[in-house]
Amino acid sequence: MSVFRTKAHAIEAIFARRKAVIGVIHLPALPGAPAYDGACLDELVEIAVAEGARYAAGGLDGLIVENHGDIPFAKPDELGPETAASMAVIARAVRLACGLPVGINVLANAAIHAFAVAKASGAAFIRVNQWANGYVANEGFIEGKAGLAMRYRASLHGRDIRVFADVHVKHGAHAIVADRSIPEMARDAEFFDADAVIATGQRTGDSATMEELSAIAAGTSLPVMVGSGVTPGNIGDLFSVADAVIIASWLKQDGVWWNPVDPDRVATFMREADRAR
Repeated sequence: MSVFRTKAHAIEAIFARRKAVIGVIHLPALPGAPAYDGACLDELVEIAVAEGARYAAGGLDGLIVENHGDIPFAKPDELGPETAASMAVIARAVRLACGLPVGINVLANAAIHAFAVAKASGAAFIRVNQWANGYVANEGFIEGKAGLAMRYRASLHGRDIRVFADVHVKHGAHAIVADRSIPEMARDAEFFDADAVIATGQRTGDSATMEELSAIAAGTSLPVMVGSGVTPGNIGDLFSVADAVIIASWLKQDGVWWNPVDPDRVATFMREADRAR
C-alpha cells in the first residue's frame, strides 16, 4: 500500500471556497523578544483580536497569527518556550472572537513551535518558510525540518493541522539550491507532505512575479498561494493562477506592515478580490 494518501484540496477544506483571502495579524513584540516592553498578555490579546475583527468585518476568509514584532528573528532552536506559549493564548482568543479559520507562523521557520501553537489554540494550519531543502536567510543558514516536524505533529495527533510551505522564500539567498529549478523545489515540498505551496517576492510587501507563480504551479498538484505583495492592482492576475493569497501590508494604514489594519483599504481590496474570484 502506498505511503501517500489522497488529500482534500486544502484551501477548499479550510475556507470552504477555492479562491481565499487570508489576512496576517502581525503581533507586537512578545515576551522574550528584544523589543518586548513588558505589556501584559491581555493587552497583546486585545490588539490581536481588534486586528482580526477588522479583517473579519471586511470579508476576509481566514487569518494568520505571526510574531513579526519579534525582530530580529531567531532560529528555531534559539526560541524560548515563552514565544509558543504567548502565541497559543493569543491565537486561541483570535479564533474564538473572530470566527474565522486561523493559521500560525512562528518566525523564523519554527515549524515545531507552530504545530504546538496550532494544537493548543485550535488553529487549522501552519505556514513554514522553509519546509524542504535549505537556504541562507537573514538569520543564517536555515534547513527545512519537515521530517522532524511531521513526526512531532504525529505525536500530537495533529494530522488535521495542514502545512502551507513557501517555495523560494523571501528574505534570503538560494544559491545553495541553484541547481534545482523552482518547479522541482515545489515538487520537493509536495513530496515532503505539504498541503499547499506559497510564492513570494524578495521581501515583505514585495510581490511574487507571475513567472515564478506559474513555475511553482507547474511543479505541483497542490494548491498554490501568493504570500506577499498582493494589492488591488494585481489580485486579478494572481487569482488567474493562485488558489489563495496572503495579504497584510497593503491592508494596513499607509500600506505599512506595522500599522493597524485600515478598514477602508480592506474594503477597496475586497471589492477587487471578489470581482476576480
